[in-house]
Amino acid sequence: MSVTQATVPRGPTGGDVLVRVMRRHGIDTAFGVISIHNLPLVEAVDRELNFVAVRHEAAAVNAADAYARASGKIGIALTSTGTGAGNAAGSMVEALTAGSRVLHITGQIDSEFMGSNRGVIHEVPRQLQMLHAVSGYARTIFNGKDAEADLEEAIAHLLSSPHTPASIEWPTDLQYLAHPDDQRPIDAQVKPLPDDDAGSVAEAVRLLAGAKRPLIWAGGGAAGADKELTALLHILGAGLLTSNSGRGVVPEDDHLVIGNFATTAAAVGLIEESDVLLSVGTHFRSNETQHYSLKLPATHIQLDLNPEAVGRVYPATVGLVGDSRAILQAIISQLGSHSVDAAWAQRVLDVRLEVRATLTEYIGGYAEICHSLRDRLDRESVVARDVTIPSSQWGNRLLEMYSRETNIFPLGGGIGQGLAMGIGAACARPGVPTVVIAGDGGLAVHLGELASLAGSGVWCVVLVFNDGGYGVLRNMQKANGFAEAGVNLHTPDFALLAQSLNLPFWRVRGPGSFDGALVEALAVRGPAVIEIDVTALDPVPGAFVPPVHIPTPHQ
Repeated sequence: MSVTQATVPRGPTGGDVLVRVMRRHGIDTAFGVISIHNLPLVEAVDRELNFVAVRHEAAAVNAADAYARASGKIGIALTSTGTGAGNAAGSMVEALTAGSRVLHITGQIDSEFMGSNRGVIHEVPRQLQMLHAVSGYARTIFNGKDAEADLEEAIAHLLSSPHTPASIEWPTDLQYLAHPDDQRPIDAQVKPLPDDDAGSVAEAVRLLAGAKRPLIWAGGGAAGADKELTALLHILGAGLLTSNSGRGVVPEDDHLVIGNFATTAAAVGLIEESDVLLSVGTHFRSNETQHYSLKLPATHIQLDLNPEAVGRVYPATVGLVGDSRAILQAIISQLGSHSVDAAWAQRVLDVRLEVRATLTEYIGGYAEICHSLRDRLDRESVVARDVTIPSSQWGNRLLEMYSRETNIFPLGGGIGQGLAMGIGAACARPGVPTVVIAGDGGLAVHLGELASLAGSGVWCVVLVFNDGGYGVLRNMQKANGFAEAGVNLHTPDFALLAQSLNLPFWRVRGPGSFDGALVEALAVRGPAVIEIDVTALDPVPGAFVPPVHIPTPHQ
């Protein structure tokens, strides 16, 4: 019998322990790159559940991250130790920034050699320190009998609020030796949410009851409070501003939703007229507050799970610390009936329409693409957006979102993560199409994941907006008097690239050409690529310059 034909029967391993934990929590998919330091884990997941092979460890974490956001479950990423874990670190920063429930399981060298610095293959000093830096929780499995309990402790962290990702490093020998029947009892506990402050809730109710021109600003911390936030919005007749992360908590076709437009001229005027602002779980990020120069109403009620966030960026008249869903429900129950100011509700609607009309006109030929996407996609379709002009200029604002779970983008602002996020989201929602919005520059960061997409077979259409480089930075250089440097890239022929991977492909140029291509691509019900020639857009879009603060020299 040849070596390739020989098989060695094996008993259960730590991979079977991992599968049991995944099943216990309703997780059916893991993403990763196979390695000599995670073979038992990958084999068991692939045998019993669904292992999605990607080409780079960063993509594994991005895919797991998007899977978690789109499904509401926990995303699992499996990587190798050393360089593999290091490759994953950047994407773990994204999951940490987004508060995403990602469990990153990385290998480790044999337990007997850990810390020896003898040059074991893939050995890296202080790997656990690196994992601590990019995770909310990190630990090493030191005993095969502790594997299940250690995994459950990491998951208890993921299920506790506020959410942050977790990392486990698992020595290779202990992956083989961890037997499902030998595991010690599990004692992991999810941390309870803090109790509501009844006095602060009563004061917030008093201020809201007296408000004539109320606004609400929702961030990612409003997730899970969609019904309560929608109800309060309509009881008050308030306008809803959102951060990018808070989009879709209230469906954006609601007439009281202004959305992620706080820094537009019309919205700034509305904020100036408002007499009370209730903010719910938002960081007031620099790019969403004109680098913190945006002025908020003097009366500010701030609700956040993190007590340190209250008053950190803007002063808070009242601080509400706790779960947004529970506190909003408490406010509703005490607020009772409320007389909505019809003139203010109309003012909110006028601003909602104005900011959308202004941006639609400004983006020129992009507008038909934006409208086509919304017309052709299911309301439950994820739109995974990389950092590129179409995303930053209109995808993050004008393209309506109807649930927060469909609004997936790199919250930390890192380029090149959109494609892997789209793969993860498509695995989470196989019954509806997923769309990826990427630029040619961002797509090239992880070009190999096009092969992962092709191999996965998921229903995902990748839109490549091709302007021959980094258009955002090109515009920024031009606007600030710099010469173009590092922004004009050697770009592949995407038609040939798609052909080499057997991916259905369309290239569109000029007005009226996108919608038909999108219809055909969606009909594939699998992976597909559409390239959009940005230079052929008509009308020509207005330039997008990112809202990044550029200091000026003192005179």
